[in-house]
Formats: sequence, C-alpha cells, structure tokens
Amino acid sequence: MNGPVDISNVILETERLILRPWEEKDLEDLFSYASVEGVGERAGWTHHKSREESLKVLKEFIKEKKTFALVLKSSNKVIGSIGLEVCRSSLGEEYNTLVGRDIGYVLHKDFWGQGIMTEGVKRVIEYSFKDLNYDFLSCVHYTYNNQSRRVIEKCGFTFYRDIKSRTRYGTFEDSRLYILINK
Repeated sequence: MNGPVDISNVILETERLILRPWEEKDLEDLFSYASVEGVGERAGWTHHKSREESLKVLKEFIKEKKTFALVLKSSNKVIGSIGLEVCRSSLGEEYNTLVGRDIGYVLHKDFWGQGIMTEGVKRVIEYSFKDLNYDFLSCVHYTYNNQSRRVIEKCGFTFYRDIKSRTRYGTFEDSRLYILINK
C-alpha cells in the first residue's frame, strides 16, 4: 500500500546537501541538469528540450508534494531530485498490508560518482522510516544503469526480482526491483 506523503514543509540536511520542497525560483537549476542528454533517459524520461518543459515538471513537483529538490550547500544550487513515488511494480502478497513508497532519484551529470546521491537517498530513507513510519521502500533501476545500482546497494536495498519497467514515453526496459524493510 502506498503511504501518505507531503513534503511541503519538510527540510532535511546532510553534510553536503539540503533536501527541500521545490520552488519556482529553481527553474534554471532544474533545466540545467534535466536538459542534458543521458540524465533523464536513465530515469525513464527524455531530457528537457525547453525551459517551458522544465517549468511544467517543476509545477508538478510543487503540486504533488512528494519530490525533494537536492540543494548542494556549497553553491546553493539544485543539482537533482529525490521523490517518494507511487509503487508501480507489483510486490508480493506479503506487502499488501504494509505501507511504503518507491524512491526515485536523478542527479546533475557533473556530480555523478561523488557519493552525493547515496548521501541524499540515505537521508530520505531515514525520514521515510522514522518520520513517515513506512514499513518498506522499493527502488528500481534499468539493468544497464550501473550508477543507480551502486546507489541502491550502498543504501542497503535487497534485490527482489527482475521486471519490465514502463518508461514515461511508453517503452519497456529490463529492470531490477529492490526492497528495503524498516527494521
């Protein structure tokens, strides 16, 4: 079962990051990373072709209240996002009475390989389990996306099964589904 979420008044911190709700002033930062070819495609969406496209997504982030802006403390720039998404993959019967969400993330290409996303995801996991009292989180990556796989593994998720994920543009990708249980 998908747990409730409303991050509109939530601010989380790590050593290098502030995780906060999106604001309209973040448009240029969003467009800066979302318009780079290869970034969105690893998360199931095509890179943004215009600021108008980014503005539409930004307004959805604000309205839906489930996606954190990832702000790098040293520059005060948004460099990515982490969302507590609706679980789209069918989990086994043992999860029917449990509450959780699917965690999804994307990071500006200039910051790949620095442990920043792992740092942010671990903080959102802590928030999800301690503050929202979720029983579990799930996470999915395309089989070719080894960077996401490494983040998932470093954050303690356990492989659950192989699946086919539907992308936002209607294609299907071979993917791996992972689960993390709140203990």
